[in-house]
Amino acid sequence: MAENLAESLIGIFGGLQALQYGKELIIFIISMFPILELRGGLIAATLLGLEVLPSFIICFLGNIIPIPFILWFITPLFDKLKKTKKLSGIVNKLENKALSKKDQIEKYQYWGLMLFVGIPLPGTGAWTGGLIAALLGMDKKKSLLFTIMGVVMAGIIMMILSFGVLGNIIH
Repeated sequence: MAENLAESLIGIFGGLQALQYGKELIIFIISMFPILELRGGLIAATLLGLEVLPSFIICFLGNIIPIPFILWFITPLFDKLKKTKKLSGIVNKLENKALSKKDQIEKYQYWGLMLFVGIPLPGTGAWTGGLIAALLGMDKKKSLLFTIMGVVMAGIIMMILSFGVLGNIIH
């Protein structure tokens, strides 16, 4: 699924390839997207034929940029949106979906947050981990640190999978 989404986004942003560092910009943007995040960015980097280490750094930065905003601002934003008739249902669904995955984080606290973010499975990642941490009222600075560690962990796993296994299939 992530590979198909990455391919689709490469197609959508394909015009950027004409720019100097356009491929790098594409993987940066893809890494900022929820669901795909760094995982999708590294898959896209493989598909675009980019080098491993620079791709990791670019995807890492793209994945991390939204997280402080989620940790510090999502709860007040959700509180305001819940007061509107049109958006309260969507916000409640997002909260319920995120909180349905809170068990690991609640049980192991910050280490659970790191593992939740770091093990690249569907429905996990920095966006969801940050949202859960914010909704549980966890310390924002510690949550950011452990989310960053989780993204590094996911990045290492995905580099092995994307540039190793997938890279061998593509090339």
